[in-house]
This record gives sequence, structure tokens and C-alpha cells, in this order.
Amino acid sequence: MTLMCRLYGVTRAGFYAWRSRERSERERQNETLAAEIRVVHAESRSTYGSPRVHRALRKRGHRVGKNRVARLMRTHGIKARVATIRYTSPGMQRYFGSVLNEQLDLELRRPDQVWVGDITYLKVGAIYRYLAVVMDKYSRRVVGWSYGPRKDVALTLRALNSAVRRRRAKPGLVFHTDRGTEYAGTAFKERLAELGFVQSMNRPGKMTDNAYIESFFHSMKSDIYHGVRFTDDIALRAALKSYVPFYNQDRLHSSLHYVPPATFEQQARRTGCQ
Repeated sequence: MTLMCRLYGVTRAGFYAWRSRERSERERQNETLAAEIRVVHAESRSTYGSPRVHRALRKRGHRVGKNRVARLMRTHGIKARVATIRYTSPGMQRYFGSVLNEQLDLELRRPDQVWVGDITYLKVGAIYRYLAVVMDKYSRRVVGWSYGPRKDVALTLRALNSAVRRRRAKPGLVFHTDRGTEYAGTAFKERLAELGFVQSMNRPGKMTDNAYIESFFHSMKSDIYHGVRFTDDIALRAALKSYVPFYNQDRLHSSLHYVPPATFEQQARRTGCQ
């Protein structure tokens, strides 16, 4: 003990006085708040960082500053899962001159005005699987998805049709994707024409034209995929089936004023945005 006191420049008497001192009110409050933070973090499936945890605490009636929440999370080692997104090949490099970016300057006023679609890869054991997702650009809500062993038009058609069954969108909807063959195939184009949807694609070399759905893939992989080893399709499909409703109905979205996509759509309906 003498060596430790000498190392840290304190006296033995000072050390024992510090150890016997009762905790302050602030320390007790921090302990209680840290327990609440752990609950919120666990309910988010360990996905929330300090901004979302702070928002969730405020919604529960806690009067607490965001810096205090961030400090307590650092102190207790509570942090969001973070992953570096990996981009897959778009599948086609040539220019589709007949398909323009129809959503680039379009003002979003309501759901089911613009849908965006894309594909990402997921590894199961040593084998790659593919996930096609359709998202409403206005509300960031996932409206359809499809999972399978092949990255092809059949995969993207299943995702599109699942979205159509759920939303029954009207003709004139803009459907935006990258310039991959999975969206440029004849069967996919014919299905869009049958629905009366307007096809839209990224400008050549402009991956940011479809940034919203790339952001979803980043969040999804951070939340449920990276750091977890899936050994069969059943487990990964079950994780996706559980995550999509959580993302739509519960996960706070920073660009939607910290409400979930489903809540954002409800608010839009109440304010007459549709």
C-alpha cells in the first residue's frame, strides 16, 4: 500500500479517508442512470450510441444532458456496434442510356412516392447469400425484402412483389436502384411497366445516388450481422425477419427526428402530408 500511495502521490491517511467516505448524491444518481442506460441499450439490441440513448431517456422522462449520457456510456463500456460497410460489385459497368435518375431532384412529400432498392451480400458459413431490399425513401421504411442464394432478377422481383403486396402503391411511383443487371433485366422492367412504376437508376459512378438504402445496409449489418457467425440459412433468415420489424417500428432514426419509420409515417398522415 505504501508503494501505491507513493506511486500516485497520496498519503496513506488520505487514501483511507477517501475509501471510507460515503458516495456523493451525484455518484448515486450516476449509478441509477447507468442502469437505465443499460436497459435502453439492451432494448435496442445493443445498437444505440449515446445520441439515440439520450433521446430514448428523454422520451422516458429523464432530464439528462447528452454529454452526461456519453460520459457514462464511455465509463461503463457501453457502446453501439459499428461496422465498416463493404460494397459489392454493381454487376454491370456499362451505361444504360435509356434510364435516367428520376428521383434526383424530386421533392419528397409523402410515402409511396419514391421507393429505392438494392442488394447486399451476407455470408453463411463459407457461402455467400444475397439480400434484396425495397425501402420507401420518404420514411426510410423497409417495405419489402427477399433473401436467397443467387444475385439475380428473380431475387429483386421477389423483393419488389413483396413491397407491392404490402403497400399497393399507385402508378407513377418512382422505383430507384443502382445500374445492376438485376434491375435492368427484361423481366424486371416489364414488371415495373405492368405496375405503372417509373424506373430510375444511379448516374454512372454515383453510388451516393442511392445512399439511403446503403445506410440501411450499414445499420443492419452493424446491428445483427457483424460479429455474429451464421452457419445456416434458417438462423440468418430468422434474424432478418426479427430485425426488419424492429427497424421499422422501434429503432430511432436520427434523420427522422429520432422516431422510427412507422411513427414518422403516422405523423405524416396526421399532418396531411399524404
